[in-house]
Amino acid sequence: MSDFKRPLDGQTVLVTGASGGIGAAIVEQLVAEGARALIHYSRDAEGARALLERIGGKGWIVQGDLSDEAGPERLWQAALELAGGRIHGLVNNAGIRTEIPLDAPAAEWRAAWRREFQVNFFAAADLSREAVLHFRSQGGGRIITMASRAAQRGYAADALPYGTSKAALINLSKSLARSVAGEGIVSVAIAPGWVRTDMAEQFVAQHGEAAAVSDIPVGRMAAPAEIAELVAFALRPSQASLNGATLDVNGGSYIR
Repeated sequence: MSDFKRPLDGQTVLVTGASGGIGAAIVEQLVAEGARALIHYSRDAEGARALLERIGGKGWIVQGDLSDEAGPERLWQAALELAGGRIHGLVNNAGIRTEIPLDAPAAEWRAAWRREFQVNFFAAADLSREAVLHFRSQGGGRIITMASRAAQRGYAADALPYGTSKAALINLSKSLARSVAGEGIVSVAIAPGWVRTDMAEQFVAQHGEAAAVSDIPVGRMAAPAEIAELVAFALRPSQASLNGATLDVNGGSYIR
């Protein structure tokens, strides 16, 4: 039985997009609750190394290019080797947001959609497949997928690929939940609204703070730590009945 204060003791979790923002906060929370973290990064090796130092070396860093079709499988195999052959949880956190107007040239429009779906959706689907195959041989595991409020209520016309790819992630998470839970594999999606990250700051710099928070009843963006705490909770072995859930974290800006 896990210690009450360390409910993830003995667990090894791969977190994608973990060198900063929400991903880094997730890693710090997981380690605080007893897990060891596989810290994925694409380009920010310095950020990943700094995070590993902050968590006292309780994990590993692993590079992977999720914009490459072969990248997710290579990442999983590298992570599995670092972890000594056993991973207990996958957090599909990596994502990008591209602004592409409806009147953009057709070639640019299609390229933006392909790029965003590769990183946001196809990479998560490929990693989830690898995780399921591994978990089947190990008695189970957890898959947590970072969706978005944008998937639930629709999104702005200048960033359609983002909301659409996040909606696909929710369906992926639900479909996994219905398909493999009987094998001890739990799948949960988390759908944040605005979170105070570099991506949010870029939006604020372009559109202003009010554009981000004016329709959030609590009056502010979420902190990365709020999302991290929820991810850690969903990863607990005791939380099997969360299977199939999509957890909204948006300050009341979208209520189902």
